Amino acid sequence: MNMQAMMKQAQKLQKDMMNIKNEIDNMTFEGENGLVNVKVNGKKEVLEVNLNLDDFDLDDKDMLQDMIVVALNNAFKEVDKTTEQKMSKFGNIPGLF
Repeated sequence: MNMQAMMKQAQKLQKDMMNIKNEIDNMTFEGENGLVNVKVNGKKEVLEVNLNLDDFDLDDKDMLQDMIVVALNNAFKEVDKTTEQKMSKFGNIPGLF
């Protein structure tokens, strides 16, 4: 394979990877538990937080804070899982994303 063909192939690979990364960045991921539902995008930016406080003791602020953290972490894990699945076809390139 000549150098020009290798460069074209590398550019195509880079373009394909960036397209997938942009696709993931624009996806919405949810994390939830009984009290909290959050939505984040593929850049791990929080888009929405919904609280279901119908049966919740508003004096238990610590528990609510913990539930928000759990819901956010669940959403972020979904981002990581999707990124790993979609990028795995490019092999293991350290520091890629």
